[in-house]
Amino acid sequence: MATGNPFNTILKTLEKPEGGQFGKYYSLPALNDPRIDKLPYSIKILLESAIRNCDEFQVKSKDVEKIIDWENTSPKQVEIPFKPARVLLQDFTGVPAVVDLACMRDAMNNLGGDSNKINPLVPVDLVIDHSVQVDVARSENAVQANMELEFQRNKERFAFLKWGSNAFDNMLVVPPGSGIVHQVNLEYLGRVVFNTNGMLYPDSVVGTDSHTTMIDGLGVAGWGVGGIEAEAAMLGQPMSLVLPGVVGFKLLGKLRDGVTATDLVLTVTQMLRKHGVVGKFVEFYGEGMSELSLADRATIANMSPEYGATMGFFPVDHVTLQYLQLTGRSDETIAMIESYLRANKMFVDYNEPQIEKVYSSYLELKLEDVEPCISGPKRPHDRVPLKEMKADWHACLDNKVGFKGFAIPKESQNKVAKFSFHGTPAELRHGDVVIAAITSCTNTSNPSVMLGAALVAKKACELGLEVKPWIKTSLAPGSGVVTKYLQKSGLQKYLNQLGFHIVGYGCTTCIGNSGDLDESVASAISENDMVAAAVLSGNRNFEGRVHPLTRANYLASPPLVVAYALAGTVDIDFETEPIGTGKDGKTIFFRDIWPSSEEVANVVQSSVLPDMFKATYKAITKGNPMWNQLSVPSSALYAWDPTSTYIHDPPYFKDMTMLPPGSHGVKDAYCLLNFGDSITTDHISPAGSIHKDSPAAKYLMDHGVDRRDFNSYGSRRGNDEIMARGTFANIRIVNKLLKGEVGPKTIHIPTGEKLSVYDVAMRYKTAGQDTIILAGAEYGSGSSRDWAAKGPMLLGVKAVIAKSFERIHRSNLVGMGIIPLCFKPGEDAETLGLTGHERYTIDLPSSVSEIRPGQDVTVAIDSGKSFTCTARFDTEVELAYFNHGGILQYVIRNLIGSKQ
Repeated sequence: MATGNPFNTILKTLEKPEGGQFGKYYSLPALNDPRIDKLPYSIKILLESAIRNCDEFQVKSKDVEKIIDWENTSPKQVEIPFKPARVLLQDFTGVPAVVDLACMRDAMNNLGGDSNKINPLVPVDLVIDHSVQVDVARSENAVQANMELEFQRNKERFAFLKWGSNAFDNMLVVPPGSGIVHQVNLEYLGRVVFNTNGMLYPDSVVGTDSHTTMIDGLGVAGWGVGGIEAEAAMLGQPMSLVLPGVVGFKLLGKLRDGVTATDLVLTVTQMLRKHGVVGKFVEFYGEGMSELSLADRATIANMSPEYGATMGFFPVDHVTLQYLQLTGRSDETIAMIESYLRANKMFVDYNEPQIEKVYSSYLELKLEDVEPCISGPKRPHDRVPLKEMKADWHACLDNKVGFKGFAIPKESQNKVAKFSFHGTPAELRHGDVVIAAITSCTNTSNPSVMLGAALVAKKACELGLEVKPWIKTSLAPGSGVVTKYLQKSGLQKYLNQLGFHIVGYGCTTCIGNSGDLDESVASAISENDMVAAAVLSGNRNFEGRVHPLTRANYLASPPLVVAYALAGTVDIDFETEPIGTGKDGKTIFFRDIWPSSEEVANVVQSSVLPDMFKATYKAITKGNPMWNQLSVPSSALYAWDPTSTYIHDPPYFKDMTMLPPGSHGVKDAYCLLNFGDSITTDHISPAGSIHKDSPAAKYLMDHGVDRRDFNSYGSRRGNDEIMARGTFANIRIVNKLLKGEVGPKTIHIPTGEKLSVYDVAMRYKTAGQDTIILAGAEYGSGSSRDWAAKGPMLLGVKAVIAKSFERIHRSNLVGMGIIPLCFKPGEDAETLGLTGHERYTIDLPSSVSEIRPGQDVTVAIDSGKSFTCTARFDTEVELAYFNHGGILQYVIRNLIGSKQ
């Protein structure tokens, strides 16, 4: 059992310069170990956490030694425990997390335990930002109109979250209309250094959103985890992670004039994807750091999931301290942060000689080599330099269907779809822009690109350029501060003139909440099979995510979003072709509307002020009258409403006993789906709109919900009935059992019938038959979506056999009791001749003590053939979860056990 902390000998007091003390801290220099000086800064944060939490039970001295010896241990895939300082949630992932906590309280109660033990033990901040949709755009009244619709649709969910903020300790809920979770984290929630009851320690955070990594730009270690892992962290369970390698990324020089932070992040994303950083930390260093504003760093850190790293970390330096000052943190807090980090040798001072850190591998980038670019049309790391865009677009039209191809026959490439837009004659060609959105946490927290976009708008308006009225333009800032500085600069009016009115404060288009296109535009696209384009300042552009009707989706900086909206097409070479015609019939080029870096810097300097941050965040939890009017019960146990289609009591703990169910193999399972590479969590559990012919739509209509009130899958994540039906319901999913047909159906192998995935899964389940899934490489990439593991579990899936898994998704599968298996290198379903029509038996020992992390497992098929896979239980803790039937069951049994 737990004992006292063996490291109490290195507890020191941190004195204030003017007398008195800040508090106590565990001093890394007091260990007198030369290995610590060479550790990457990001690893020092893991080390301090292990030392502070060492109780020889959850965290042991030998774990501390593993971290100190990082240079030798990190190549060996050793496992360490980590207890983050806090947890961050957004509402799409936060609702199911609070549903699970409420349901765990009931389970505790039913098993005779103390239900109040189900309470967050670390601070939990939940920001409601994923529910606002762009129903109304291009209107002065858009913010209010969209918020009213948001509250109408989501009243039940919001009331449930408000109940949670009262029922659970340590839970702060930031109401809708306040901003995007990662921007609020950066500008307000991020502590950098905690002072809890006189104990000082570095801030660290895990969040149920993969872009939690944005906070790494502030020198706070943070990354995305599945909702399931986050719940365990809230309840005081250490997270188990493989001690990561750290890629040292050296930045040199400075960006050229007119090049944006977005161009930089798309370049870094492509470089790191190529280098291979999955499961690793990336730590940035070098003299180029002093040229990067904190907002630029946050933009790079934000896209860690797109380059595949666990973190993209920027250690704290003077730039960080200046940003803390700018965002209205108090002088006393900043003094404490600097004193603590200097005392623990975690502060980078570029005025002092640098001790060369040791990294697992090295990359470097001269910032002057970065050129303007965008990424697409279907993946964030498919970067296209702006000057090559026209040629690349034509290649995409020609190429066979794939990440860079639409296979449009030559004779149809110049097709023109004529239509009438509210009485105005209009036309669409392949590559025409129908959505132009300044959106997303990645870019709307960066004043230089936001004010850059506004300067483009100003120059365009002055030259007499306009945006075609059928393009759906929108601006959704990540915090109220953006509105304040756009107004102070006097530039918002130009954005409005081009149709970029503010539509709300939240994720919007970036997560598929782009709202409907005008019916005339939608018909023109679908009836003529046009490849229409969306250009957005987001971080993900997977097919079917941004909008079902935009097959080409490009990620671009906010100023480029404005430029492409003005051009009206992605089929343009900005160097040689005009962007439009000005007021005197004068031809206007891209260079005529593009601001210099100096122009942008001057506006940022004069318009972005500390008081704006203070005023925005002063009343952040009380600032929304609609939220304040929601009345909620004050009970500790939730009163489930059986008629609710939003919040439903899930079946995870039905019939649960104190005895763990133990390890299990799989016998004679059918293949539910057979996939190729790059199946994302968007494919497995879509967040966007609910298709009118889907099983989820049928369920909603059977429960009296009108089609216009379907809302999105993401907003329905508190209801397991809908989410089970929405599993594998992505309209763009490609299942090899369908032999080329695209869509959310599969074959019921025993009868050969083709039905929706849900209906086939239920047939197998009713007949008591297990199912498995076959997949290619990078299975489960994309968002850290726990429903992508919960959904398959509810469908009866017992195992997934893939070439490789995305980090968060693999751990989520284990957390839900699903077995992740990897084909051996060089093998996959194709090379082994598997069609998915076979029956599969997976041989696992019945006692979990006989299973080792990463051991070989035999899979036999009914033809008499068999093959060997690697069991991807990566740690002993994961095996314990599997033994208990899942992580939440493990936590409940442990909490009840700990009371005796």
